[in-house]
Amino acid sequence: MSFFEEKNPEMDRYLETHASSEPEILKKLRRETYQKTTQPHMISGYQQGRLLTIISQMIQPKKVLEIGTFTGYATLCLAAGLAKDGKITTLDVNGDLAYLPKKYFEESEYAGQIDFKLQDAKEFLRETDQIFDLIFIDADKENYAEYFRLIKPRTKTGSVVMFDNVLWYGKVLEENPKQRSTQVIKELNDLIAKDDDFENLILPLRDGVNFLRRK
Repeated sequence: MSFFEEKNPEMDRYLETHASSEPEILKKLRRETYQKTTQPHMISGYQQGRLLTIISQMIQPKKVLEIGTFTGYATLCLAAGLAKDGKITTLDVNGDLAYLPKKYFEESEYAGQIDFKLQDAKEFLRETDQIFDLIFIDADKENYAEYFRLIKPRTKTGSVVMFDNVLWYGKVLEENPKQRSTQVIKELNDLIAKDDDFENLILPLRDGVNFLRRK
């Protein structure tokens, strides 16, 4: 649940009832995530999932990178817009939970287009030479600024990048935050705002999405 949902749950319900319907496979995945994980709030929400799908469908990317798979909800949303020969690479380090996204990836119509790797994202980004059309990052916040530095060479003109949780329950308004994650998220938002190679906007959806486009 986000900072904004806590403040106005009625508005959040209104927004959900006036958005496109959630595909059945995502309903099942969301239900099982709440049944079988200890931190189900980490799942990309219904509204955010619709945003990811629409953006992916608009871009029709050939190469997508996701950092932070969790149970695979956002992965499937992003996969919905892939070009016919497109592929999404999704990275996570939680081997204990890997059975759940794998199960739903195999059940989905995008099974042949999803490359799920149990690998540290920093390691992957330092090794790969791929250029991505669309990147979504929803992982360990303490590495957000480093992820931004590492993904920049892996983008091209027109590439879209999204960082989740960039408002961090409103903590980004703290002048001198003590929490390391808050410090890094504030650093990330500052880095993006000052980088002339990108144009960006922070969307106040759920816990905030920093939406970037490479110039």
